[in-house]
Amino acid sequence: MAAVFPAWIMVTILVLEASLVMGGFQASLKLERRIPLVSHEVELGRLREFDRLRHGRLLQSSGGVVDFPVRGTYDPFLVGLYYTKLQIGSPPKEYYVQIDTGSDVLWIGCNSCNGCPESSGLQIELNLYDPGSSSTSSLVSCSDQRCNAGVQSSDSGCSGQGNQCSYTFQYGDGSGTSGYYVADLLHFSTILEGSMTANSTAPIMFGCSVLQTGDLTKSDRAVDGIFGFGQQSLSVISQLSSQGIAPRVFSHCLRGKNGGGGILVFGEILEPNMVYTPLVPSQPHYNLDLRSISVGGQVLSIDPSVFSTSSSQGTIVDSGTTLAYLADEAYDAFVDAITKTVSQTVRPVLSKGNQCYLITSSVTDIFPQVSLNFAGGASLILNPPDYLVQQNSIGGAAVWCIGFQKIQGQGITILGEIIVLPIIELDRFGLDLCLADLVLKDKIIVYDLANQRIGWTDYDCSMSVNVSATLNSGRTEFVNAGQMSNDGSSPDQLQSIIASLLNMIMLAALLFS
Repeated sequence: MAAVFPAWIMVTILVLEASLVMGGFQASLKLERRIPLVSHEVELGRLREFDRLRHGRLLQSSGGVVDFPVRGTYDPFLVGLYYTKLQIGSPPKEYYVQIDTGSDVLWIGCNSCNGCPESSGLQIELNLYDPGSSSTSSLVSCSDQRCNAGVQSSDSGCSGQGNQCSYTFQYGDGSGTSGYYVADLLHFSTILEGSMTANSTAPIMFGCSVLQTGDLTKSDRAVDGIFGFGQQSLSVISQLSSQGIAPRVFSHCLRGKNGGGGILVFGEILEPNMVYTPLVPSQPHYNLDLRSISVGGQVLSIDPSVFSTSSSQGTIVDSGTTLAYLADEAYDAFVDAITKTVSQTVRPVLSKGNQCYLITSSVTDIFPQVSLNFAGGASLILNPPDYLVQQNSIGGAAVWCIGFQKIQGQGITILGEIIVLPIIELDRFGLDLCLADLVLKDKIIVYDLANQRIGWTDYDCSMSVNVSATLNSGRTEFVNAGQMSNDGSSPDQLQSIIASLLNMIMLAALLFS
């Protein structure tokens, strides 16, 4: 016998579905990007200065799928930073933190902080963490195993006063922060198989900053703290992995067009065309073994020792550099090869020391493809827009300049601007190569820390992705992270929630009719 549903139930169903679709559903953490510039006609010198400051922020060496939908607009001239919103404590309170692949620790300004900014030019509300206002907060002592592990990586220390586990981080630009460690609950959303989400909590250890100095005190780009994505034991991804909550791998895909945005997940994005290269072992950062550079299919004649890894040189994946940087030998060979290839079609010019070209047609029709060749046979293919930046126009001709820069007497290669964070101090390391947002946009990038490798492939980052998350228990989750809307919800997730609620409403109608 067919069930008869009261009219109020049908109206409720329609209103419920509309409210879910129209009103939004907070399902995950959001990444936002500051955009301080509005003109594309920005001199390379200003971008280099911006990179210098960002590089200086590198620390002087002293389940299911957790999803972070990315927001923000990609443009090499709209230089800024990426940050996400975390919920911590009981009751949970929101904090905006910068994503940093160049450090390990999550730290947040605390209520007793000296030098913490009170407002932000990012148009976000800043909050100070108060351990006393969270019922689940606790101090971390020097005898705590986590504190001892941090001592090994110089991420923590003990002065002997009050048996309190503490930290002091000094950055290359002269800024710094110090404080003590606390433990509290991190609130986040986990995507389960079938694109359903579950609200989750996990205890984490993080820094409570009581002192900030230098640029960290400025309000123009102020956030509540820094979210370290490094490899050591105190990084949040390592902590969640050790608890069996998240895999020891994270991935991202940043859109280069159509409004920017993208995807960031704790898990491995699965794509059939992914290529991987191993991480260089026993390095504090994400070092890769770059073997050669090809221009137009021809391998450049560069001494392989230029790309070798040591304490003073190597190739580093950087998430906070706007331009690309090469050591002298590599830069000269690279620019010579590009210029030789296009000299019959365009007019090479020097602009404030930068190699530029006057172009009256499409760069993709004129300039060659570039390939960065890594250990294991993995190559990162760069099309002309990935290594050229457009400046102003002269007499009807567009001025395009090489986005790779030369650093005198340096030897580190940096693959940069993946999620955006400072990674290297120029005074300490040499630079062989730094590839920024300019290079790594519209690509899936996977940091597989469990297997010590990094992978990539070209991808339309506006599309949804499939993610694998293998936890310590050996159980593997396969989910579709979905294309997140501006409010952080995925269409698949909303439809699943709607279907579940409709089933419950119809069941109630049968029981009480």
